[in-house]
Order: sequence, then C-alpha cells, then structure tokens
Amino acid sequence: MQPYELFVGLRYTRAKRRNHFISFISLASMLGIALGITALITVMSVMNGFQKEVRARILGVASHILVQGDDKGLANWREVIDQTKKHPRVVGAAPFVNGQGLLAAGANVRGALVRGVSISEEGQVSDLPQQIKLGAWENLKPGEFGVILGVDLARALRVSLGERVTMITPKGQVTPAGLLPRMRSLTVVGIFAAGHYEFDSTLALMHVADAQKLFQLDDAVSGIRLKVDDIFAAPQVSRELAKTLTVDAFLLDWTRQNVNYFRAVEIEKRMMFIILTLIIAVAAFNLVSTLVMVVTDKHPDIAILRTLGASPGSIMKIFIVQGVVIGVIGTVLGVIGGLLLAANIDVIVPAIERAFNFQILSKEVYYISEIPSHILAPDVIWVAVVSLVLSFVATLYPSWRASKVNPAEALRYE
Repeated sequence: MQPYELFVGLRYTRAKRRNHFISFISLASMLGIALGITALITVMSVMNGFQKEVRARILGVASHILVQGDDKGLANWREVIDQTKKHPRVVGAAPFVNGQGLLAAGANVRGALVRGVSISEEGQVSDLPQQIKLGAWENLKPGEFGVILGVDLARALRVSLGERVTMITPKGQVTPAGLLPRMRSLTVVGIFAAGHYEFDSTLALMHVADAQKLFQLDDAVSGIRLKVDDIFAAPQVSRELAKTLTVDAFLLDWTRQNVNYFRAVEIEKRMMFIILTLIIAVAAFNLVSTLVMVVTDKHPDIAILRTLGASPGSIMKIFIVQGVVIGVIGTVLGVIGGLLLAANIDVIVPAIERAFNFQILSKEVYYISEIPSHILAPDVIWVAVVSLVLSFVATLYPSWRASKVNPAEALRYE
C-alpha cells in the first residue's frame, strides 16, 4: 500500500493550481536547480579535463622522477640507472644534461632551455620521439651538434630544417682579452610540437654527448629521468629510491616539480565548486517561498485533512514530498543536461568560436588552446547529493508551517 502522505503529495505536485503564479515559481525553482547543476557539472568536468590534459602534456616532456647530481653533475650515472631499474615500479630511465643558452639566427635572438638527451633511451621516459613534426629523431647524432627545436621557438627564430643557429652559453672562456662567452654553431635537424606552449617556445634538444661537451661536463650528466608505471605512485617510489640509492643525489618527483601549478588548479576547482553550489542553493531555497505560498493556498485542504484525522506529522510529510519531488526532477534534469554539455564541449566551444570569430583560450596564457572535458562519476554523484540535501532542507520550514495550521481558523471563512 502506498502511504497516503506520498499519494497526496504527488497529487499536489501534478495538480493544476488556481494560482498560476505559484506554478510559475515552482517551475522557476525546478529550472534554477537544473541550470545550477548543469553549470557545476560542466565546469568541474572542464577543470578535470584541463588538469588531466596539461598534466599529460607536461609529463610527456618532463619526467615522473628526477635524480639530480650537484653542480658538477652526476659522474656515476650508469650505476644510478642500474640501481633505479631494480625497483619494480620503474619502467624507464634515461640520462640528461640540462643547461641554458641564447639562440641566435640572424637578427632573431631567443633564450632557450637546452636539454641533452640519449637517442636510444629518451623514448623510455618521454613522448618527445613521437612529437617530431619535421625531420627525424635519429638525426641527433653525436659529434654533429645538431639541435631539435620546439615549434614556437623555431618560428620565433625563423629557422627551418638544415638551417644553422648560434648557441651562446653562460659559461665563458678565459682569454687574454678577458672572459668571453662560449659560442657554438648548431644545425637544425628537427622540430617538435609537444602541445604545451612552455616547452614548444623554450626547449632545444641536443645529443647528450654534444651537450656534455658544450657545458663542459666531461663524462658526467645533469641527472637521470625516470618513468614509473603509475604517475600517482611517483612520490612513494621517489621516497623508496632515496633510501636505496648508494650515490649522493637529489630526487624530485613530478608533484614537487610542478607543485605550484597543480595546487593552484586544485584550489581553483574547490572555489568554483563552492561558488556554483551557491547557485544551486539559491534555486533550492526558492522552494521555501514556493511551498510557503502553496501552504497558504492549501489551508482549507489542510484543515479538512486534519479534521479527518491526519496528524501534524502527516501534513508535514505531504509538503516535504512535494518539495522533494521538485528538487529531484530539477536534479535529474540538471545531471542529464550537465553530462550532455560536458560530453560535447569539444564540439560546442569550437562552434561558438567560429560563430563569433574569437578564441576562448590562448595557448600563450593557458598552455593549451582547446577546452578539454573529463567527467568523473564521484563529482557528478557529489553534486547530485548536495542538490538533493539542499532541496530537502528547503522543504522543512514550509512543511512545519503547514503542520501548525489550525483547522478551525482555516475553515472560518470558507
């Protein structure tokens, strides 16, 4: 048997009211909840997608774990590679040489982060070999001083394959005329596009042997880059390796290398959740005014139910049912709308950009120019639960008011 409180509450929800303004307010409350949930799910999915996409692009060029030596470099780096590969979660290791330099081509000059890489081992720890757009990864040969430039760096220098650029390094040469900067002519043998503006505009790749000569490291390297089977296990693996390595080195995992960026994104995501939840709260508490007016409109009905033996608790349940139904319908519509919008954001945003002839994201500012989306079930569930709780809370006061209606007073003027 269906409880009569539920039956009457659903009947009140479906019935056409004499006061059309009450019906309009009910519809507005329902749509307000739906729009708030749609906005919240979409924004959180976009922020999840943005975080995932940028993280993937950063780690496609950067490393999961960095094993660095001192200013003189890591001399026994081969021993370090052997030791780190013994860890069951380490799936790749590659030496690197880091340095800074000034690249010049004609009148064009740009600062660059120079990275010496091992042709055979770099593919184990990064996606750089797959990101070559012009030339070939194998063109980096020891002794030939070739260089692979990021696409935006090559564009800024206005150079292409086969052209030469001059590298000026900060470590100078002592001559009778004083301290002179070291200069080396390099041949552009490739151009890569990582899809991340910071790397595409500043990174220049050389063979590790050429970089050792350029930065006067002899047989040492700046450090070892490691890749693990799960990026979220990198902090734990880093701590475990720090206890087992027998060499003097400093370990840094990707969460610490980019701590400010990922912390800022996480804080921004939380703040957006709070701000957009307030929209849902405003729409949910519109139910208070809606149900107060419904209670006023239904005074005679309440009085009749009370005279037939309905308890104050039953009257309260009737109007709770009515408010919760409005909240549930608004929540369901909002979840459906949010999922549809978030899932098709990659189609909707380009259409808006073409229609109004502008770009929403500039990759110089936001690292990427496309708006990604990644829907997480826990986020959707949490949003729906918050909406339902707010809707339920909003029904308590009007329902309590209904339970306090005096039958004699309500029927006096009927």
